[in-house]
Amino acid sequence: MQAKAREVYVPPVLQDLRAGTAELHIALEKRLPFFSDTLDACAFERLMQAYYGFYRPLEQALLDSPLPADFDLTPRLKTATLCLDLQALGTSGAALQCLPICTQLPEIDSAAASLGVLYVLEGATLGGQILRREIASRLALDADNGAAFLDVYGAATGRRWRDFIEYLGSRPLDAAERAAVVTAAQTTFSCFERWLESREVLA
Repeated sequence: MQAKAREVYVPPVLQDLRAGTAELHIALEKRLPFFSDTLDACAFERLMQAYYGFYRPLEQALLDSPLPADFDLTPRLKTATLCLDLQALGTSGAALQCLPICTQLPEIDSAAASLGVLYVLEGATLGGQILRREIASRLALDADNGAAFLDVYGAATGRRWRDFIEYLGSRPLDAAERAAVVTAAQTTFSCFERWLESREVLA
């Protein structure tokens, strides 16, 4: 007799996030140039400069935001890794200081909103595993010479994603807070896409 497949419980906030961000995620993914034939080392450096211009102010905004008291953001910050990558790729310290910085960021006015932003950033880190392999194969770049950002958590990537999802799913969020999580995630996607478009690095 065939055993009945065990149904996996998905917390309401994760159901809402998946439904609310799927289209935005797919649309952005299609425009990211990691798999483009035109992506060379120079184009990759420009792309990472654009990422830096978004991550640096957004991570600072998260640090200044009303994060949940029991959430440790520090191990999940990625700006310092992007700095090291850019220097390895040839961006000088002086040039790094002059890179354009995004000012149109998602509003992070609550703990719920901060979790929505983090959902997008942590999901992007998980997706970086696929990109890491492509960039290693195509450009011979890895964690040692300019592509550490794509593998910033290394072997812990899957576990850190699961830890974050479990944390998010365990939060006692009411309907209004769940809506705030989703809105912040949606705005993060749209702000990021507009920023990358303004930097002319999208396919």
